[in-house]
Amino acid sequence: MLPLPSADALAHSQRVTAHLRALIEEAGGWIPFSRYMEAALYTPGLGYYAAGAMKFGAAGDFITAPEMTPLFGRTLAHAIAPVLMETGGEVLELGAGSGRLAADLLGELNRLGTLPARYCILEVSADLRQRQQETMAREQPQLAGRVQWLDALPEHFNGVILGNEVLDALPVELVHWTEAGPQVRGVVLDGDAFAWQDRSIADPVLRARADALALPPGYVSEINLAADALVASLGQCLDRGLILMIDYGFSASEYYHPQRHMGTLRVHVRHHALDDPFYLPGLADLTAHVDFSAVAQAGVAAGLELAGYTSQASFLLNSGLTEQLMQTPPTEAAAYLPQANAVQRLVSPAEMGELFKVIGLSKGGIAPLAGFARGDRRHAL
Repeated sequence: MLPLPSADALAHSQRVTAHLRALIEEAGGWIPFSRYMEAALYTPGLGYYAAGAMKFGAAGDFITAPEMTPLFGRTLAHAIAPVLMETGGEVLELGAGSGRLAADLLGELNRLGTLPARYCILEVSADLRQRQQETMAREQPQLAGRVQWLDALPEHFNGVILGNEVLDALPVELVHWTEAGPQVRGVVLDGDAFAWQDRSIADPVLRARADALALPPGYVSEINLAADALVASLGQCLDRGLILMIDYGFSASEYYHPQRHMGTLRVHVRHHALDDPFYLPGLADLTAHVDFSAVAQAGVAAGLELAGYTSQASFLLNSGLTEQLMQTPPTEAAAYLPQANAVQRLVSPAEMGELFKVIGLSKGGIAPLAGFARGDRRHAL
């Protein structure tokens, strides 16, 4: 049972809805779903990620791995430390959420003696940027001076670019394959409500991707051109180093499986997953799984090398998650058990261990990562 939003929250959703209605009317009565999703999530002051509601953790709408346990960030620090030593570079985190991952990463890199000169965060939300600054000041005050917030990607970057649950929040194109060929699904007004309407695909890039998939009539799914564009931009700015993306998703053969004929688009609100993307705009997160085959292809096209692809469980275990856990003695049950439970969620096939994947894209001849040493699935892409 979903909790009822407060009066203030409902009023905010009504403002977001009015903004979306105006966008549709200004566009002549139809916008592609990607435009709807972008506006619902990122419109300054209104969108889900751009307004002040609590999003992460037990009191929010979902829990990310860094919120579950500091062992996630510490283990990632061990995974990327060799790249930082090899390149003498910095860290750039995309969409840093509450700042929890940045704090844990910096703390462990400090203990390892591999602190980067700068830890950059690219964050489009002013609200989240403020939360990240508060987290750093509270958790790592002695290291907070190394953190810099960016408004755009740098022209040149050396080191590690990190994105945890970033790709799934990018606006996706919805495509409906019909007897007459693929069509792009858009949003129209139906009285006071939003409704679907399909149109022919005008974008030649989207049309080529949809045609190449050759899915049967009635199939509805997502194509994430924004993820392709982001990976291309990252490849352009990275001079030497590693791009590491962690997210839930599949290779293309799994993503467009016959049993997944209704796609992966979901709404997350108060730890519930819903199928209605028009539910309370501005109060709910919109997300789609990641097609990692497309991410890999975009990376290679941008001049990057596919450094590895595996499950989150394999990557974290290869990178020393168990050793991080064992730093807390099991005899100290009050401290050990919550961490052990969190680790179980991170690696269990029934939880995040199998659904979440890690992909590495590199440039400049970076040494192989221990995280991909066992269980590498590049062949599946």
